Amino acid sequence: MSVPFDRHIESFLEMMQVERGASPNTLDAYGRDLADFAEFLDGRGFSPLRADARAVAAYIARQAEIGMAARTQARRLSCLKQFYGFVFAERLRPDDPTANIDAPRLGRPLPKYLRREEVTALLDAARALEGSDGILMTALLETLYAAGLRVSELVSLPLSAVARDPSVLVVRGKGSKERMVPLSDPARAALLAWKVERQTLVPKSKPSRWLFPSSGALGHLTRSGFAKMLGRVAVLAGLDPAKVSPHVLRHSFASHLLAGGADLRSVQEMLGHADIATTEIYTHLIDDEAGRLVRAHHPLAAKPGTKP
Repeated sequence: MSVPFDRHIESFLEMMQVERGASPNTLDAYGRDLADFAEFLDGRGFSPLRADARAVAAYIARQAEIGMAARTQARRLSCLKQFYGFVFAERLRPDDPTANIDAPRLGRPLPKYLRREEVTALLDAARALEGSDGILMTALLETLYAAGLRVSELVSLPLSAVARDPSVLVVRGKGSKERMVPLSDPARAALLAWKVERQTLVPKSKPSRWLFPSSGALGHLTRSGFAKMLGRVAVLAGLDPAKVSPHVLRHSFASHLLAGGADLRSVQEMLGHADIATTEIYTHLIDDEAGRLVRAHHPLAAKPGTKP
């Protein structure tokens, strides 16, 4: 009796979690990708465990036909490659049908970031909020911008991270890897102010291990919850909320550090990038900014027919 395909997906995802430290978001995405692939094959009379290279290539081609972004196509092919690598290693089939299929070519879009004055406007707007909301939002924004955290790392910080006056944060990132990130004085002050305020909000009868606790299922502030809060502060700061996100602040952290002369390797370590090539993209932002300044202010950059 053959094992249902869903069981193979479960085994694969369990391996990705246990052996490779894949995040819950990655596991969810891979689960959806494999289910979509199985549905595609089912409509053509194929079983995923018996699909050949032409069937896989047809699936990837179909993604392009329906307008799927190249990055999404690449992620889905990466998922299939890892799945079939697992299937091959488990001897569930004698070959890997994805071995000779190349990923679609990706462009390299520059990450969006805020100017320093825009970050300042955000922080000023957060500080202007009254009561606990202002203390909480100031702590969140100061920490995010000072440490360049991923939003998932920020909202899931444990209370123990600020057990003392922290000069650095110990952050658990992708793959459960820990890294140390130094904090600015304003971030330290904002976190300590929130720690005091937090004591008045969390009942002693129901203690929480999270720095930013919530009554929701996770027990701490969610990514979407923080994003909504950030959108409201962006409006108060006079910024377009569609252009402000937690990840944009992470990009701003890296871009401003490098523009200020920080070492690329140090920025890589603070961001938690496994590959320095991922960090190098921020140097292109510096080049773009320098070019903009030259075009705007250099006397020889004036357009023909205009006075410098």
